[in-house]
Amino acid sequence: MSSFTKYLNDSLAEIHEQNLYRTLREIDSPQDIVLKNNGQSVISFASNDYLGLANHPTVREAAKRAIDEFGGGSGASRLVTGSLTPHRLLENHLAKFKNTEAALCFSSGYQTALGALTSVLSANDTVFSDRLNHACLIDGIRLSKAQVRIFDHNNAKHLRKLLQEERTQRAATQSQRGQLLIVTESVFSMDGDLAPLSEIATIKDDFDAWLMVDEAHATGLYGKHRSGLAEQANVSDRIDIHMGTLGKALGAAGGYICGSMALRALLINRARSFIFSTAPCPAAAAAANAALTIVKSPEGEARCQRLWQRVAQLRQGLGLPSKPTSPIIPYIIGDEAMSLDVSQRLHKQGLLVPAIRFPSVAKSQARLRITLSANHTEEQITQLLTAIRTIVRPSSTQKTQ
Repeated sequence: MSSFTKYLNDSLAEIHEQNLYRTLREIDSPQDIVLKNNGQSVISFASNDYLGLANHPTVREAAKRAIDEFGGGSGASRLVTGSLTPHRLLENHLAKFKNTEAALCFSSGYQTALGALTSVLSANDTVFSDRLNHACLIDGIRLSKAQVRIFDHNNAKHLRKLLQEERTQRAATQSQRGQLLIVTESVFSMDGDLAPLSEIATIKDDFDAWLMVDEAHATGLYGKHRSGLAEQANVSDRIDIHMGTLGKALGAAGGYICGSMALRALLINRARSFIFSTAPCPAAAAAANAALTIVKSPEGEARCQRLWQRVAQLRQGLGLPSKPTSPIIPYIIGDEAMSLDVSQRLHKQGLLVPAIRFPSVAKSQARLRITLSANHTEEQITQLLTAIRTIVRPSSTQKTQ
């Protein structure tokens, strides 16, 4: 056995021992509420397709038309020959949707975060990051080499305290350090709670800081036009960098940054994850563009209302407070092995509810991550509630959100 093979085997054995081993779940059907998983039909409570648009006929047809007109792939990076008409149409649409001057799309949300943060930050800057920010934001901050200060999750007072400490330290040392950037999600991906964006925006103004908000799990769901939690909180114009993804409520794939024309130009010239990646396939861009049109329409409004009805039904059935309200409902069990066992027992009953473990969440904070869609029925929610009450011992649950 070679040293490399031994390393691989030893590493995998350690992962197994910690109950953190993962495998790919093969799905043999389109994304929908009922999926085919290894020949078994299961009701999915695992997707981020919150509005049920991934398999929507209009979205599918837009993707097909883009393939017929522009082919399957983009052929090159955006700066060479890969910047196609579907990309331009989508970016123009996104900018109007977010009420910003411009937008720029990336191949994934992860690449979006890395590209944006490493483009606007340097080692002279200081980032103030929510403790529960997504891994893509954490990794982008690390790669930027900026100084980082972590504020307690959704704790605006702690954020203000850290900024005041930074200001005091700079004044005392007559430091010429660079910019201050606050980074937060609006809806947090694992806990499903909402950031206090109004308070954060006020703090941003008070300290002349920059603000970046990741609306990955909010785009399409909040606000009069459903552009995100920033719209609902009436702080869109105070956010410098709007980030989001196209693969959740919009049912397609990719990520985006919205902001000023100057920000777009800087990213085109500096964002390595944009410059050195083949452009997103035209079908994905066209699908996202069609989904945006649906989101803004009366149908989009009706789908949102139906989603919130399902969320309210599940939260009430679990005995949770009505707020925070998002389609992400964590049922925290704590123990990794127990969470896996509960997830597997639910699967045997035809319910797909994934066990989320470290490093997606902190150790001993393993959970069932339940996500809802506008396409779920009342009967399916009732079926899930009945199964959870039957399988999960009350004493095994540490907390819910």
